[in-house]
Amino acid sequence: MRAPSIVLVEDDAPLRTLTARALRENGYTVRTAATGAEMWVALEAEPADLVVLDIMLPGTNGLELFRRLRRQNDIPIIFASARGSEEDRVLGLELGADDYLAKPFSTRELVARIGAVLRRHGSEPNEEAEHRTNEVHFDGWRLSMSRRELHSPTGAMVDLTGAEFDLLATFVGQPQRVLGRERLIELSRTRLGDSSDRSIDVLVSRLRRKLAAIGGETPFVTVRGVGYMFKADVTRI
Repeated sequence: MRAPSIVLVEDDAPLRTLTARALRENGYTVRTAATGAEMWVALEAEPADLVVLDIMLPGTNGLELFRRLRRQNDIPIIFASARGSEEDRVLGLELGADDYLAKPFSTRELVARIGAVLRRHGSEPNEEAEHRTNEVHFDGWRLSMSRRELHSPTGAMVDLTGAEFDLLATFVGQPQRVLGRERLIELSRTRLGDSSDRSIDVLVSRLRRKLAAIGGETPFVTVRGVGYMFKADVTRI
């Protein structure tokens, strides 16, 4: 099988070299870029399976590069930044990043995060893929676990980010149960920060807004002082 291709965008030369070497040692094909301009050259020369994107770059910063990338395609993107505050993680989620790593981070953690994101985007082992080919139905909605798609009762597909899909999948896996923020973070496959920040609240708010825009009432109930409950009846097909 072809090794997954990664474009690493990092302006710190020593860190870029060490990170690229570690990723190659773990079986990835890696191309590096120090600026946004070099990133575009790399992506135009050959498609990539994932981009690891620093935020603090010379010239066009990583946030603007992320917005431009998202307008063109849905390639998985992991932010890697020295800006690791709660506000920055929340901003990354709101923009639709697949993951967010705060510097300094270990190459072991980066490799694990890359593997998780690639699996969510269809590069998972066959055994796991077969396990996740089922569909989940609730209140007329249809959630495809294998295709990572949500369809409304009218058949319209809802555009969800990776973090939004993973949180929704967590909820449908635990219906009619009150789940605290810490438990939701533990169950979700996306790196959401910790229970003291607003990451879960941001994602639930976005899910409510997207579902309400198409289907009216949403199945998320806020349990004050605890967390949330998914009130809909769930059927697995």
